[in-house]
This record gives sequence, structure tokens and C-alpha cells, in this order.
Amino acid sequence: MSLFGLCMHFVRKVLLTVFLVLFYYCFSIGITFYNKWVMRRFQYPIFMTLVHLVMIFVFSGISRTIASWYTGKPHICLSWKLYLKRVAATALATALDIGLSNWSFIFITVSLYTMTKSTAVLFILFFAVIFKLEKLRSWLLAVILLIAGGLFMFTYKSTQFNLKGFILVLIASFIGGIRWTLTQILTQKADLGLQNPIDTMYHLQPLMFIGLFPLFMFSEGLSLSTSEKLFRYHETSTLLHMLLILAGGGFLAFGLCFSEFLLVAKTSSLTLSIAGIFKEVCTLVLASYLMGDQMTFLNWLGFAMCLSGISLHIALKVVYSEGFLFKITYFLRNFWDVLPFKIRTSFLQDST
Repeated sequence: MSLFGLCMHFVRKVLLTVFLVLFYYCFSIGITFYNKWVMRRFQYPIFMTLVHLVMIFVFSGISRTIASWYTGKPHICLSWKLYLKRVAATALATALDIGLSNWSFIFITVSLYTMTKSTAVLFILFFAVIFKLEKLRSWLLAVILLIAGGLFMFTYKSTQFNLKGFILVLIASFIGGIRWTLTQILTQKADLGLQNPIDTMYHLQPLMFIGLFPLFMFSEGLSLSTSEKLFRYHETSTLLHMLLILAGGGFLAFGLCFSEFLLVAKTSSLTLSIAGIFKEVCTLVLASYLMGDQMTFLNWLGFAMCLSGISLHIALKVVYSEGFLFKITYFLRNFWDVLPFKIRTSFLQDST
């Protein structure tokens, strides 16, 4: 490949990555602010989550059918025994993570939610070590101290701090650690055939709905059944307006899942992790401008400290990953080979 061809290939890859990251940002940042906006008008977060799960299930089923028609291959469908044995734990953890996260929007600001939710990497690390997906290394202590210290500084004497909402997000982050660890195990099991993200989404939603429904009945069932915003509506337009709002959230939820898996499939999980860091910054900046969230210098310092811990984790994970040095050596050797002969000769003469 010529130097020009190599440069064009690099540019195309960069443009594709930028497009996929922006596509992911639209849904990820969009659903955060959208859910916060909905919670000001419709304070039934568990029911809203159930609606989202139904819509994701429907959209995933449609996508699987279209893909099956296009490729001519039958889609994956697990047996009930295998389904309940292998998928149930992941579905329950995912449902609780999403449900509690949405519930917290009633009590806390977007900035506090974003900051607290970013600590999920601590719990992901913890459960990855427990399930032996990660090795326990000394630098993990530095990552934990940076993230935990950043969270303390962000919440210390915060004027918009709410203990109940903070605890809900912290529990959601803890369960999120279990969720993503189990999801990694689930998708890496070749015998299940759930490597395709659409198949994974399709199989998770029913059990997520069943797992979350008892919590909905306990916390919101009676109140929602007597609410004039839904079941006891006076005007049809009011009902349709609320259903449209809930459907909009379901569309964003499906788009978020799809954009995450698409970004990982076309680039890597590392790209998603790095993109997530800048997404947190964008979310906090938008929260301060659009939602009026108040953040002191100490809050921003704590947030920067937390991001430093996450960045350190990502960087060291790359360095310790298998084949990293081989990839660097392979790239440099190939880059040297495609350089014009005159440039290589001139460089060698200057070095001597």
C-alpha cells in the first residue's frame, strides 16, 4: 500500500470513528436529559423503564426478523432451560441498574447523577477480579483512590446534594458492576450464540421486565392506577401526549443500546471507554448551562480527579493487554516500509 493509500485509509477510519462516537453521544447524552425532563412531569420512573423495555424488545425483534430475511440465516432462540439458567442473572442486574438510575432522577441533578454513575468502573473492576476476568494489579489501588477521592470532593458540601438520590445511583452503579461483568461472560460464551448485540438485547428484555415488575407494583402500582396522567385521564389528548413522551424515551433507550454495541463492533471497547470520558464532561457542561446545576471549583476538581482515575485505568489496561507491544511494533515496521526510499535514506544519514 502506498503512503497516500495508507493516509486515506487512516482518514476514513478516523471519520468513521468520529461519526460513531457522535452517534453514540446523541443517544447517551440525549436520554440523560430527556429522562430528567420526563421525571419533572411524570414521576413514575419504574413504569417508564418498563415501557422502555417493551419498546427495546419490539425493536430488537423487528431488527432480528429483517436481518434474518436479508441474510437467509435463522436467528438465535435459546431454549427455556438454557434461557433461565444463563440469562436470568444478567437480566435482573440490568433491570435494577436501569430502574434505580431512572428513579434517582426524581431527587438529584444531572451533574450529581453523572458524577456518581461514573464510579461504576470501580464496581466493574471489583467484580471482574472476583470472576477472574481481570488480574489484581497494584495500580488498581491508584485507580480506586482517584475515583473515590474525586467522588468525595464532588459531593462534599454540595449545595444540590440529595442523600436519597445519591444512594439510589450508588446502588445502581454497584449493580451495574455485576451487570456488565455478567454481560461480558454472557456474550463471550460461544455455545450460547449471543455475540450479536441485537440477539442479546432481545433475550434480556423479557426477564428484565419480569424482574422489575414486582418493584413497580410495590412502589408505583396503586399511585399510577389512580393518576389522571395515565389510567384515569379526563382527555384523550392528555393520554396520547403522555404515551408519546414515554415512547420517545423508549426510542432513545433502544438507540443508546444499539449505538453502544455498534461503536464497539466497528472500533473497540477501548474507544467506547475513552468516548465515555468526554461524554461525562459534555454532560456536566450542558447540565450547568441548560439545567442550572451549580458546581463549585471543588466539585470540578473532584470530577477531574475521578476522570483521571478512569483514564489511568483505560491506559494501563491497554498497556497490560495481550499483544499490545506486538501491535505497536507491527505498526511501526509497516509504517517504515511504506515511507519513500529517499525519506528513509535521509533519516538514516541524519541519525549517523
